[in-house]
Parts: sequence; structure tokens; C-alpha cells
Amino acid sequence: MILIVTPNPALDLTYTVPALRPHTSHRVSEVAAQAGGKGVNVARVLTALGRATLTVLPLGGPTGTAVGDGLTAAGIPFAAVPVADGTRRTVAVVDPVDATLLNEPGPRITGAEWTALRREVDTRLSAAGVLVLSGSLPPGMPEDAYADLVALARRHGVPTVLDADGPALTAALAAGPTVVKPNAAELRAATGLADVPAAAAGLRARGARTVVASLGPGGLYALSEEGAWQCAPPVVVTGNPTGAGDSAVAAIAAGLLGGAGWPAMLPDAVALSAATVLAPSAGRFDLAAYRRFRATATAHAAPVPATVRQT
Repeated sequence: MILIVTPNPALDLTYTVPALRPHTSHRVSEVAAQAGGKGVNVARVLTALGRATLTVLPLGGPTGTAVGDGLTAAGIPFAAVPVADGTRRTVAVVDPVDATLLNEPGPRITGAEWTALRREVDTRLSAAGVLVLSGSLPPGMPEDAYADLVALARRHGVPTVLDADGPALTAALAAGPTVVKPNAAELRAATGLADVPAAAAGLRARGARTVVASLGPGGLYALSEEGAWQCAPPVVVTGNPTGAGDSAVAAIAAGLLGGAGWPAMLPDAVALSAATVLAPSAGRFDLAAYRRFRATATAHAAPVPATVRQT
């Protein structure tokens, strides 16, 4: 079972428009609403792939009820930790070229609520094969919350995949997450380095065992103690990129659970991520495109930064 922690879930609203123009009114051609948040997107993709998951998440208020109802309707198993503040909403405005996101900050989590969530994760880890920690931390949750959960997982002997940015990412590095998956901008913000291999080496030097960097249309770059690999999508895809990184996380978690190596995991993650861009909303993917992309995507050995060779 893949255990997924979503500290800041949301009710995701997607508005489709012919073109997005600032400072004017828009006619929305399509509206979609679903339970969301990065970890929920991961769970939705894994469920579609037939993988067993359990999502632990705080829920509060009418929006929290709507998120829980949406998870139940989608057949996504979850364990809710009740919180007093209301769960947030996010809005994605999608046009034929890209998507614009509006993300609410989320509910304020009290110390007692964080303790309850941590206890729930600790209880569930005994049945988990992989722990995914995904998304932003809501207000009030400790900055080192992910570090604490990584340490819990290590005590249970469970590998971790961390998809976060800012202080939530950097504070967790010393705990030794198995995989961290920043995008290029998050990687640069965490290290101050524009060069992706050098920045990835910087995160490894601070405790991450493997760094997988999302490069947008360039695919994924992975750096671990075994070496470095890069994989790009076999074709250029356009559409809604919201959730593409979450699909990559889902593929990585499934690969870790199955004991796959990076030359196999990266093409799978790239293919699933690209197929997600073709879907109308986050957490969904075009199955036929995924199979087509997976048949031709290949990972290639990439240069290993000198600082890594010396470790």
C-alpha cells in the first residue's frame, strides 16, 4: 500500500476559457470541480492505475465535507483528521496554451490537530510500502512537519517521496528523504543554483538520497548515488499541465514499491506526466497516450556533477 499525506487538500475548481486575458471578463465554456491537492492528485492517478493507496488529510468545514464526498465517490480510500478551520479551494483557469492557478492558503492547523495527523500517519505506516508527502503546509503546521514524517517513516523502514518547496522542502532534507521531486524553479530557489545537476547535487549533499527534477517539456532529471539519468517526452504535448508533476510522483512511488530502477522509473514518470497534460483536470490522464508514450520514452545516462563523484 502507498500511504499519501496531503497536509493542505483542496476543492479544485477548473474553469476552461477560449483565451485568458487579464483585467477583463471571461465566458467560461466548462466548469469542473473535484477533490484535490497535490497528494490527492497522486492518489487519484495511482487508483486509476490499480494501486492500493490510503490518503491521510485534514478536513474541515463545508469544503472539507465536499472533498471527503468527492474522494468517496471516486473510490479513493482516505483517513480524515478533523480540523476546525475550513478546507481551502483552488482555481485553475485553463486556456488552449496553459493554465493559471489561484491557490488559497488553507486552514490554520492547531498544535493538537497536527499531533492528531502525525499520530494517524504513524499508525498507518506499519502497513505501508512507500510514504508520499505532497504539497504545501497549511498555516500553523510546523515548518519541519515533513522532516518529522520522514523520520517516522525511516523508523518504520518505509521509503519516502517528498514533493514540496520552500522551507518545507529544505527543512526535511536533513531527515534523509528517499526521493525529493522539485521542479526547476523550486530547485533553484532551494539552492541558488541555475544549473540543474549542480543544484540536485546540492540537495543530495544536504541529505536527500535521490533528487528528481521536473524540467517541464524537457522531462525529468534524476541524480542518485548510483548515477544520473535524463528522460524527455517522446513528443511535445500541450494542454493543461496542472497535476503533471503529481503524476510523476505517482509513477515514482509505484516504481519504488515495485523495486524498479531509475532507468525504468523515469520513462514511466515522464510518460504518465505527459499523458496528464492531455487530460482536462489534475489527477487524470489519457490512458492511450500514456501507453503510447511509455512504449517509446527512454532514459539516458546524464553527466554526474563532480561534487557527487567525490562523495
